[in-house]
Parts: sequence; C-alpha cells; structure tokens
Amino acid sequence: MATRRAILWTGVGGVALMGAGLGALLHSDLSEARAPWRAVGAGFGDKRLDALSYAVLAPSPHNMQPWLIALDDDDNALTLYCDLDRRLPETDPQDRQIVIGLGAFLEIMRQAAAEQGYALEVDAFPQGAAAPRLDQRPVATVRFVKDASAAKDPLFAHIPARRTSRVPFDQGRPVSADILKALDSVLRPEDGEFEWANDAENISELKRICRDGWIAEVGAPGPHRESMRLTRIGEKEINAAPDGISLAGPVMEGLHFAGVLTREKMSDPDSVANVETINFYNGLIDSAMAFGWLSTAGNSRTDQLRAGAGWVRLHLAATQRGLSMQPLSQVLQEFSEMAEYYEEIHDFTGIRAPQGPRDGRLQGLFRFGYGATPAPAPRWPLETRLIAADA
Repeated sequence: MATRRAILWTGVGGVALMGAGLGALLHSDLSEARAPWRAVGAGFGDKRLDALSYAVLAPSPHNMQPWLIALDDDDNALTLYCDLDRRLPETDPQDRQIVIGLGAFLEIMRQAAAEQGYALEVDAFPQGAAAPRLDQRPVATVRFVKDASAAKDPLFAHIPARRTSRVPFDQGRPVSADILKALDSVLRPEDGEFEWANDAENISELKRICRDGWIAEVGAPGPHRESMRLTRIGEKEINAAPDGISLAGPVMEGLHFAGVLTREKMSDPDSVANVETINFYNGLIDSAMAFGWLSTAGNSRTDQLRAGAGWVRLHLAATQRGLSMQPLSQVLQEFSEMAEYYEEIHDFTGIRAPQGPRDGRLQGLFRFGYGATPAPAPRWPLETRLIAADA
C-alpha cells in the first residue's frame, strides 16, 4: 500500500533516469493542485466564501475532502453535506474518520468567520445522524451572525502553514512535556481529551503497535485495493485529481517513468515498490519522538465532529510551536483485519467503548517530532465543492 501521500526512495535503480537531461522532463509541478492554498484571504465578496476558502484546507482521511456546500438564498447561511462518493467504505466502514474530517472543516470555517467579525450558529445533523453509514441528509446547517465581540482565535494565523508531516523526525530533538501540555491547553471541553507519551518505554510500545497495525492494513485486501484506487502518481494525475494519496516529486516521476512505481507493482508484495513503501512508513513510525491521542467520552456523530475540531486545533497549535505532527490512524480503523490492534491500542490507553476502566473512544493517534516542512497537500478548488441549494 502507498505511504499516505508520500514516499521518498533513495538508492533505487530507476533514479538513474535523472541523468542525461531526462530529469528536466520529469519535473513535478503541482502549482495547479496547490492553488487553493494561495487563494485564501484574497476576498470573494461573500463572507461565506471567504471563510470557506480556509475551510477547504482542512485535513481529511486519505485527503478525500468530503465536503459539499450549498449556499442558501439567505446570504448569511449555508448547508454542509458529505459527498457520499468520497467516503472510504473499506478503511473507514462506519464513516467515522470522514465525519472527523468534516468536523475539522467546520472548525476552520468558524475561525475564519470570527476574523470577519461573525460568530457561527451550527446545527449538527439537523435531520438526524445516519449510522453506521452517512446518507444524503445534511451534516450541518450554518448561520453567520454578525458579532463585533466574536473572539478571534490565535490559531487562525497558522492555517495556511499547517502540514501533515510525512518525513522522518530529528532523533536529536526530544519533544518536551511542556510543549505537549501547551497543545492540550488549546482544547475546549467539548473537543475531547488529549493525552500523550514522550518516555522511551511507552514510545517503544506505541511504535510496535503502530507498525503492526500498518502491516495489517497493507495486508488487508479491501483497504489495499481502496488505497491503490486513490493513489495519484506524478504531476499529471495529481493535478487532474487533487485528492487521495499523492506520490509527487522528480524521484516519483522517474520511478513511474521507469515502471518501478506503478499501482500493479505496489500491489506485488515482492516488488521494490511494495518493499520500499513498507520500509519507508516503518521508518516514519520509528522516528516518532512522542505520541499523543485524542479521545471523546462517546462516539456519536456529534462526538466525531467535535473530535475533528479538537484534532485540527491540536495540529494548528503544533504548527504554531514549530512541532511536526502526523496522524497514524490505522489501529483506530474498524475493518475486521484491524480488530487485534484496535483492541491493543485501546488497552494501552485504558480507553474502552463501551466497557472498561473508562468509557470512550479513541478518535486520533499522532506521532510528534521535529522535521522538515513539506509542501502543502493538493486540494480541490472551492468552486468544485459548491452545489445548488436545492440539490
């Protein structure tokens, strides 16, 4: 399986193609796919669109960007839906992670609205919350209310700089308890509970659980097929479909050109593509300098939306402090091949749903450390996410 939007291979034979001037033909220009990151703050002449231009930068599982927005005739209101074609039925069979992504979207929109002097009145799942899968009913109705006293969020300034880090972390820079406590301080009571581990013994055990869960996902036929379908290799594919798992850069272009990096090769357990993918992702896990996890008291759709808000607030707070963060979501997924590791991570954290030492549900697991800042992930332009109000 792909490494959730990024692989970096060195020493692979296909890289030799970079010589003899061919490298100039294998450039990787993703400026089109990254255009929404440059569009924020430009002004759309509509407070809702201005706020939405930030919201579309929210994180989402497999970068699926599952939001659809209907602008109501009332220029103070909009309705948020889930694009049902952007769910992940194999890796996210209960749509939990998709709802978390929608919660992150709402939280960033709230912050952007406050910058304009508006508070948001959000009615979550006004026609009821579908389970175990989402349906065509709205996720939320949102009203912009002019409020000169609306508090601006200090995290807002860091939205354009937020990145999910898929690089190894600096092994010489520990993550202190003080900085992890600072992340915790940005959560509101409704956002969930954040806990962490930065000691060697607990980090070692969490790395093992995460590696085992990652290998289980690689070997699960349904999730693997789903991820292969959503893998975009190289500039042409990524610019045409700026979502899913992006493999970009001159090295990726070269490997793809040489036939080393293809979906078929990545599905072959004995191929260089598959082996290097596993080695690279294991290396990311092993470079973690701390782990954190976010839990909620329950697992309702509203809890999941709130967890999405908490998730993105943690990430923005990490960005504010120069700390890198990556979700390691495999062991929290509900497909059958993950059951053993799902139980392990809940046992490790002492969070059980619906029984055990503390009721609740793990909604996010993250690795932390210090590393190079990656380029922004591809995004669909805002206009592609708008639908007619009566759709």
